[in-house]
Amino acid sequence: MEVLSDILRTMQVEGSVYFCDKLEAPWRKDFTATEAAAFHMVRRGECWATAGDETVQLGPGDLIFLAPGLDHVLESHPPGADPSAYSSGTLLLCGYANFSADAVTPLAGIFPTMAIVREDELTRHAWLKATLDQLSSEYLAQGPGSELIVNKLTEVVLIELIRINFCRDKDNPFLAALNDAVVSKALNLLHRRPEHPWTLDSLAAQVALSRAAFAKRFKSMIGQSMFQYLTSLRMQKARDLLTTTQLPVYEISSRSGYESELAFTRTFKKYAGVTPKRFRRQKNT
Repeated sequence: MEVLSDILRTMQVEGSVYFCDKLEAPWRKDFTATEAAAFHMVRRGECWATAGDETVQLGPGDLIFLAPGLDHVLESHPPGADPSAYSSGTLLLCGYANFSADAVTPLAGIFPTMAIVREDELTRHAWLKATLDQLSSEYLAQGPGSELIVNKLTEVVLIELIRINFCRDKDNPFLAALNDAVVSKALNLLHRRPEHPWTLDSLAAQVALSRAAFAKRFKSMIGQSMFQYLTSLRMQKARDLLTTTQLPVYEISSRSGYESELAFTRTFKKYAGVTPKRFRRQKNT
């Protein structure tokens, strides 16, 4: 299983569009902070986005992504400027994005408070630009099934934005790990079979390194020991099984790589704050 695809799957990205309309200057839209992230795309015209002390100008085709919990403002003119000097109309597409709070992933903090994808960068991702065009058209059409299509297209757009932002950060240690032949191979093995009884010796042998060299290399690039990373993967798998199946806890324990249900329960409670049974009840209420 490809590592990045598996990580993106566990993030359980979801979102939708809630506004797409033409605004005639002067205009201003205030967005109050919520638990969801926000994104806005200028389809035509221009606007200015302000979050905290930072203001940026957005032109046609530009997209801005804002982290959860961030008050922000979009308006037809720069803050403090004479609104009458800016008369062009703006077609604005606005949406929100949620990511699973349960996901255990090295990408959890990948987005800065504000991330901007300019029109020229979107153009280099032709299918993404076409998807955004389709997303806007579906929302405006409001035809049969449009809501479902809009939601699914939004999820695809959000995942691609995560990939774009991830690959932008050349200093990201996890990106370096994915490009490292040894650590990347080890990550693929762990993601493919987290339930396997891996040891440092067995995994080091798979990547043709000594136990000590492999342990040092893995931790220096991932920021966690191999066992810490493996435990996180197992806990994510257990969360998925508890949420999406009715398998008994002892079976989930075994499928997550634990021979003892007691050991599994103790580890799960340490990571999730509750026992597996309580976690399942909370998710089903």
